Amino acid sequence: MSEIKFHPYIDGLIQYAFANPTTPMWELSTADVRRTRNEVITKLMGPGEEVAKVTELRIPVQDGEINLRLYYPNDEPDLPIFMWFHGGGWVVGSLDTHDSPCRALANRCRACVASVDYRLAPEHKFPVAVYDCMAATSWVAENAVSLGLDAGRVTLGGDSAGGGLVFAVALLARDQGGPALQKLVSVYPSIDIAGFERESFKKYWDKVILSGPVCDYYRKEYLKEPEDAANPLASPLFAEDLSGLPPTLIITAEHDVLTSEGEAMAEALKEAGVDVTYSCYPGMIHLFYGMGQLTEEENGLAETGRWYRQKNV
Repeated sequence: MSEIKFHPYIDGLIQYAFANPTTPMWELSTADVRRTRNEVITKLMGPGEEVAKVTELRIPVQDGEINLRLYYPNDEPDLPIFMWFHGGGWVVGSLDTHDSPCRALANRCRACVASVDYRLAPEHKFPVAVYDCMAATSWVAENAVSLGLDAGRVTLGGDSAGGGLVFAVALLARDQGGPALQKLVSVYPSIDIAGFERESFKKYWDKVILSGPVCDYYRKEYLKEPEDAANPLASPLFAEDLSGLPPTLIITAEHDVLTSEGEAMAEALKEAGVDVTYSCYPGMIHLFYGMGQLTEEENGLAETGRWYRQKNV
């Protein structure tokens, strides 16, 4: 890996990971995959900062209920809404793994971050996660007044699998007449799971923490049938029409199997007439967004806050 220049802290993580191999995910139970992976993510994100208020809710979705966690940056009325869909390959991740970045985003964006505990695969296969996130977005918008929020200012955000869910929900909202969305923030999104032929997959297949085989494991756990991968709600890059989506920030890492997908989506959105800002962070890998040991300029939080406030109306 000498030809790949990592950020010094990231280089330490990579060296440690390769010096201390763990049991492959596909040889573990789902419970063990979640336990071990969630511990890693939570540790990398670090402790969260204070916010004015955190509210835990149970909200209805199709065939059940899910948890929703609201982070209020202050006690001002009519705060904008920033939905957050966590990453984790649709299999791992939780409200707790992404607690720290959600707190930071609430404070940086001066918005109420609503983190969605969508149901996970393999117990809940595609498209359950998509429709859970759509239902949560609609519920928050419909109940905005009682929550002290502004339904006219709704942003969708997410990382990795959650970054793909951002585009899936945005397409549903556009095509179904709402809720109206003001902005999208998608961090190293997984948006083409039909194949792993893009340049970054070939370059980093087995060289970084999120490897090609791990992505294949997640895909198999998530989809009911292989052909579901071509559905635009699973692979939003396959959408025939991306026009009409709101201003979008896409953030990727230089050394990540998913980088080419984010870059391709940025280009596709521009061609569709969407206002797009694309940033690829040098020396970084998957999971760098919000990492506690990096500065806010390095981990993407500072840029997200600036972009969000500049695009706010």
